[in-house]
Amino acid sequence: MKNFFNYLIFLILFLSFIFILGFGSLVKYHYDGGKKYQFLQKSVIFIANVPMNIRKMIKLRSFDLDKPPILFKYKDKKRFVQFIKNKRNAILVLPRYDHSLSRSVVDIIDLNNFKIIHTYKHDSDEMYNQVKNIKEFSRLKIDYSPIRFRYRHPILLDDGSLISMHGPIFNIDLCSNLQWINDEETFHHSLMLDHEGNIWAGGRMSPKSKYVKKYSIEKFIDDSVIKINIDGKILFNKSVTEILIENNILSNNFAFITSRMGIFDPIHLNDIEPAFVDTEYWKQGDIFISVRAQSAIIHYRPSNNKVINYITGPFADQHDVDIISDKEISIFNNNNFFDNNKHSEVLIYNFETKKFTKLFNNQLQKENFKATWQGLSHIFKDRSLLVEDHNEGIIILFNSMGEKEFEFVNKDRNGDIGPLFWSRVIEDDLFIEKFKSSIKNKKCIN
Repeated sequence: MKNFFNYLIFLILFLSFIFILGFGSLVKYHYDGGKKYQFLQKSVIFIANVPMNIRKMIKLRSFDLDKPPILFKYKDKKRFVQFIKNKRNAILVLPRYDHSLSRSVVDIIDLNNFKIIHTYKHDSDEMYNQVKNIKEFSRLKIDYSPIRFRYRHPILLDDGSLISMHGPIFNIDLCSNLQWINDEETFHHSLMLDHEGNIWAGGRMSPKSKYVKKYSIEKFIDDSVIKINIDGKILFNKSVTEILIENNILSNNFAFITSRMGIFDPIHLNDIEPAFVDTEYWKQGDIFISVRAQSAIIHYRPSNNKVINYITGPFADQHDVDIISDKEISIFNNNNFFDNNKHSEVLIYNFETKKFTKLFNNQLQKENFKATWQGLSHIFKDRSLLVEDHNEGIIILFNSMGEKEFEFVNKDRNGDIGPLFWSRVIEDDLFIEKFKSSIKNKKCIN
């Protein structure tokens, strides 16, 4: 009997060892992009995710795993604190996740008093029922369900309508009624108006561009710069990988060299900033492209497909580039170096001196302000600075002297903190007056 139990234990251990080897091999095969054994892959990945999913349920205090996580870094702070009163004729377009509503909304906030003067929240589920490009959005009901939907970097137009994106790009009117939707490509990250009133957006080429198609495996993310008009028509679409290869910044087999494992994201475009006027250092119609994975800013001229400047420097995994004068750009530096990376920075690059300076660096360090990824900055006309940490749901405004003017944490009515999705400051007096008048006179059925 003793020998039988010893044999049984040995058999169980041996079979367990074989099971673990097989289980691990299937997990690796799945993440390497394997196509076979789909049923087994799904079962194995489901089991592998059980501990993480239980942890996420506890953290969310919910059985719904589709919800963004509740954030905790600033749980001891108040929702809004104004430290210095400063009259500002400006509005903040604030896309945020509200856990109490289990959805994303866009609040328009008067920066004189931080009062919400209007809110956009349309029926995203009904909107996505209009998507016809099922090949591009095969997981539409999963990835873009109402509880996961996010308004990303919305543009407020002077007629009161709002253009935003989450996968497809779309326009809703002042009353949150859908006007149009474009599902030709996956749109992502930022939206910026140019001097002609068109919009520059990040996109993902589908089908892939010529070099990527020639050399890469299927799961190479082929980021592109897309110009689209305010009626939703694509006017220009160019792969960033293709731009860099054609300008001899990357070799023409770059896509092949850098895409040997699973999903590869060697560009990761996260912002496009168009130039409105000619200066000594750029021309009207040029765009500045932030590519996180290369830790670089590309100064690109779409009219002749030329890279004018390829800027690298004391920044890593940067996010957000802005033109702030006729010879300067600002760069929000996530600062993800191995050393000295404890807080984010706002860098100013001067094209005349070819030097970088830091704006309010001591203040950001004192606030322990660290956006690991995403994040943005906005420099006001008076050189005040607003910074946003998407990951922790906080916005801080420093006045022109570097003093903290206000602090906002995206807490809902229950005190739960949700993420932010790229806010936007508008300082145009005539635009603000017209928008406030539209709000006052709005007649919405819903």
